[in-house]
Amino acid sequence: MISAANIGIARFRKRVCWVAAMAVLCAMCDGCGAARPAKYYQLTIPSSAAADPSSDVFPVTIVMGPLLSSHLYREDHIVYSSSGEDMGLYEYQRWAEPPTEMIQEVLFRTLRSSGRYRAVYALRSSIRGDYLLHGQLYDFKEMNGGAMSARLSLELELRDTKTGTTVWTHLYNHDEPVSGKNVSAVVAALDRNVQRATGEFSVSLAQYFSAHPPAAPPAPAQ
Repeated sequence: MISAANIGIARFRKRVCWVAAMAVLCAMCDGCGAARPAKYYQLTIPSSAAADPSSDVFPVTIVMGPLLSSHLYREDHIVYSSSGEDMGLYEYQRWAEPPTEMIQEVLFRTLRSSGRYRAVYALRSSIRGDYLLHGQLYDFKEMNGGAMSARLSLELELRDTKTGTTVWTHLYNHDEPVSGKNVSAVVAALDRNVQRATGEFSVSLAQYFSAHPPAAPPAPAQ
């Protein structure tokens, strides 16, 4: 004969099993809902255009070093700033690579394809150049509040590897207007800003070497 206590225990166990099953089902549903695909963006890399034969070629070898920055720009999230110093990260819109690495690649490709220098190498190579070009990325983000803009603040420094002396610095700081309300429009504005900065850096660097012409290497002995 089944007692009332046994019946109560059976009902309790059945209810526990039902609750556990519902919890598993809810977790599965939440997991399916969270599987939102991420969208990735990248900056425009300059093409290897033919150098202008009328331009002077400076007899120097430049090594492109790293861009230092906060951890925000050494990761792949797109950063936005809503007001004042408050900043946030987009979860599902990301860069294909960290901004420091992408901007460094744009600068490297631009200088190398310009044909203005004897050689331009990346720091990861075994070449020891005449000059080391490196920098600091301060801002690379969407700016809200009023008209939307894309802010880029970047400073480059050229150091003579023989003397260790810094011979040239250039600070770029510009807010590029955003012609849209979505993340794609912000990325396009940031990309335009990087291209504009790269052109400005290239001109300024060439002006330095024009004003301070490096000595040509001695001719090899016959």
